[in-house]
Amino acid sequence: MTIYNFSAGPAVLPKPVLEKAQAEFLDYQGSGMSVMELSHRSSLFDAIIKDAEALLRELMGIPDNYKVLFLQGGASLQFSMVPLNLAQGKKALYVNTGIWSKKAISAAKAFKSIDVEVIASSEDANFTYIPEITEDMIDQDAAYLHITTNNTIVGTAYQEIPKAGNVPIVADMSSNILANDYQVADFGIIYAGAQKNIGPAGLTVVIIREDLIGLCPVAEPMLDYQIQADNNSLYNTPPTFAIYIAKLVFEWLKEQGGVAAILKKDQEKATLLYDALAKSSLFTSPVRADSRSLTNIPFVTGDADLDKKFNAEALAAGFENLKGHRLVGGMRASLYNAFPKQGVVDLIAFMEKFEKENGGA
Repeated sequence: MTIYNFSAGPAVLPKPVLEKAQAEFLDYQGSGMSVMELSHRSSLFDAIIKDAEALLRELMGIPDNYKVLFLQGGASLQFSMVPLNLAQGKKALYVNTGIWSKKAISAAKAFKSIDVEVIASSEDANFTYIPEITEDMIDQDAAYLHITTNNTIVGTAYQEIPKAGNVPIVADMSSNILANDYQVADFGIIYAGAQKNIGPAGLTVVIIREDLIGLCPVAEPMLDYQIQADNNSLYNTPPTFAIYIAKLVFEWLKEQGGVAAILKKDQEKATLLYDALAKSSLFTSPVRADSRSLTNIPFVTGDADLDKKFNAEALAAGFENLKGHRLVGGMRASLYNAFPKQGVVDLIAFMEKFEKENGGA
């Protein structure tokens, strides 16, 4: 039985990446050591982390005036690092589009010296759309505007990045980094947990414009962008194996034709599923059409018991991790870069069979 992993993260990785890592696992480049055993100060690992950065810069078109940091703590630690480094004694603006935005807002509010303002929210409709943001809504004296570009739980995404004038946009891009056509220069900071489109959990990528480094005094060195940048992500031992896997994923992405080519494939996969949902008399998408994510696609039957039955039968048929997030229920198909198109085709066939067997047209 073929297994398809629809997990929202940690997510499916490209099979060629796993195979190469397996082949090199016990002996990396004739060193007699696994990558997991290499010193982060060694010449072998120095080449790995430099290659990873160079590949990411090429794939995303990262301008020279941005630093690339490979950090730890997940995107959740960035909820605190961003306001700590940029907004002490200032105002920070947020758009609330779901649970991860709410957590970022909560983390910023923990700093009493920071004035946190939520300028827009889609909570009024259970986060099923992306609210419109216009430049006149943005206080030009604010330290930054924070957005979550893709919302894994509810399946929404920004189709266009807001215009913020001179205010830097900070983006949690964890679930659609390397799967969009955004321009890095439109952001002050991009951060992303690796476990969706980059590699294993434990690595966080931060892309930060140089003029945003060193703005505020930070007492804890591990949380200081300046110290992390000055030490080229090697202030302490970084997640070495995760960075190695990320490098392999970046190589794989380049072989696929880069971000533009993989985005086209992602659009094809998502279109297949959204079209099937539109034709179905049983399954529907709860997300407004102009806000739909390419990478995380929730759907429901409208009956919690029927959703439960579908999830159980899908799991038995080899469709892993289709169950929706506990906060929203239903189902969710996460179609990250490494997820195969055939998995979408087979899921649609299974959905059609289930619909016929359970009262659908």
